[in-house]
Amino acid sequence: MFDLIKMAELIEALNEHSKRYYTQDAPTISDGEYDALYDELVRMERESGVVLENSPTRRVGDEVLKGFSKHKHKGRLYSLDKCKTPDELRQWYDRIVKQHGGDVKLSLEYKFDGLTVVLGYEKSKFVRATTRGDGEIGEDVTAQIKTVKGVPMTIDCPADIEVQGECIMRLSVLEEYNATHTDFLKNARNGAAGGLRNLDPEVTRARRLDVFCYGISYYDYEGVTFDSQTQMRDFIIKNGFQYDNYYKLCDNIEDIIAFLGKIEQARSSLDFLIDGAVIKVDDLALREKLGFTEKFPRWAIAYKFKPEEATTIVKDVMWQVSRTGKLNPLAILQPVSLGGATVSRATLSNISEIERKDIRIGSRVFIRRSNDVIPEITGIAEHTSNSQKVSTPQVCPVCGSSVERRGVFLYCTNKDSCGKQIVSKLSHFVSKGAMNIEGLSDKTLEQLYVQLGVKNPSDLYRLTEEDLYELEKFKDKRVGNLLANIESSKKTTLSCFIYALGIPNIGKKSARQLVARFHTLDAVMNATVEDMTAIEDFGDTMSTCVFDFFAQQQNRAEISALLNMGITFTDDFASGVFSGYTVVITGTLDAYKRSRAQKLIADRGGEIAESVSKSVNLVLAGRDAGSKLDKAVKLGIKIIDEAQFKDMLKEDDVQN
Repeated sequence: MFDLIKMAELIEALNEHSKRYYTQDAPTISDGEYDALYDELVRMERESGVVLENSPTRRVGDEVLKGFSKHKHKGRLYSLDKCKTPDELRQWYDRIVKQHGGDVKLSLEYKFDGLTVVLGYEKSKFVRATTRGDGEIGEDVTAQIKTVKGVPMTIDCPADIEVQGECIMRLSVLEEYNATHTDFLKNARNGAAGGLRNLDPEVTRARRLDVFCYGISYYDYEGVTFDSQTQMRDFIIKNGFQYDNYYKLCDNIEDIIAFLGKIEQARSSLDFLIDGAVIKVDDLALREKLGFTEKFPRWAIAYKFKPEEATTIVKDVMWQVSRTGKLNPLAILQPVSLGGATVSRATLSNISEIERKDIRIGSRVFIRRSNDVIPEITGIAEHTSNSQKVSTPQVCPVCGSSVERRGVFLYCTNKDSCGKQIVSKLSHFVSKGAMNIEGLSDKTLEQLYVQLGVKNPSDLYRLTEEDLYELEKFKDKRVGNLLANIESSKKTTLSCFIYALGIPNIGKKSARQLVARFHTLDAVMNATVEDMTAIEDFGDTMSTCVFDFFAQQQNRAEISALLNMGITFTDDFASGVFSGYTVVITGTLDAYKRSRAQKLIADRGGEIAESVSKSVNLVLAGRDAGSKLDKAVKLGIKIIDEAQFKDMLKEDDVQN
């Protein structure tokens, strides 16, 4: 006879043992005993057909996903600004003290070297896990995260909330995994990232990953409030999330710096990878006041430890051709172990760097991993009797055309038929953040170029079923999926389209700035250099690149061809009462937190700026507004107070 009470007690016991093992690092039963209890629960669920909401068996996905779906975070995730020296850290702290008017309490935590994840809960229940992605939209990895035993399925919280953490693989687990599996993992970070972003949740489960939680990126304020980072941490601990014991609160920056030295010394003794430490303002109200830049919170910073360094031999230098025709040198190295990975290649910026560092083939060099990711040569250890200077290529290594030097860079002069340039341009056009056409890897694009003569982005939209069936390994399903992806990409935003065109020095942010300033494609194409330099952070170089790109007739012809293929644009920005306004908020608002006011403006078509400049045309001034208000007055910018702000919101509500 089925005993529901016994099942509930068994689930409670298993969850408690998981908490002790993964969260408190103090297990009270062996793995075998845990497995026996788990097997008993599985038997009860199978025989009764009942699976309770908080059962640990819900953590494991039992089928292979066909692909990751995308999910928009409720609270945007930012990157962290970085510093490498105590003096740089002091400068960051001094700016905060100056704005605040006194010393500021700071928190200090490890900077884990893993993969950022967001755990979403609604009405106390776990509903979704998402990778960081671009900070606004990530990949849904819910099924994978359910295999991580340290992630609670239920919490004591009535609000909708998103908890931020880092998915890691412990070094001891990595060692055990490599001893028992054939797919050898070179380092713990790749083990974590590859395990989490795997379509088969069983692969994730086999990696025995952990998620260390450290912050709250969103909560809906209903019944839940936080005043500090410390309160957020207390919430994380209370609700059974995994966390690391290292956490310091300091009243001044010198104490932080002292602790940083101790952390770096103890770094090699940890059972997980860290590449630095994170320092945050503890007080959330002060965080609101300090605000954000486009990429970073001003109230937090990452202190990066010195990268690991080794020496090895340069065996050769090869030259790769980019989509702009630039020849990028790549050092081929005698393989060396560095930071848990075997490194056999290193980036070299340009021919000037090779000359400046006197890098020679056959010489022993110092090598390190910049930001623990990209290997780079930092200098020469010694030249040998076999050392040979790196010769400057006279022709393109791909197409054999002549090479010319422009400043410190070398360029292939064959823009129209250099295969590598063509494939690279197409690859950029179809990439995420651009036209986002899935199913077009560089290898596939090379097939399309070589076998079907696809040279321009518009050629992709001319592809037919008959064309694709001519290619090796293209069957019905693949052909149908690719054509459907190409068709769906025709509906995009103007900023994505501009970014996809591959204008030199124009990234995603600058593409959005162009759209915010000029609104239409025609206006962007016909803008002058002077028009564009008026945009904040748009210098002469970026403006000239845009102007020169649209001045070329072949580029205009390609854009016309793309539009004739049916590409249309949806709105980049919401519309409303703040449409056309670039807004700076200064001072203290009584009825709104600054982040809330910024969202209200953005939802109604406005653009948010952090500083007053000639591109700003509206300032919302609260109590105790200071230098930003003074500058706005001098520049003749329109200024509104909080009462007028409320009236504008009401006006928009009436119209809609």
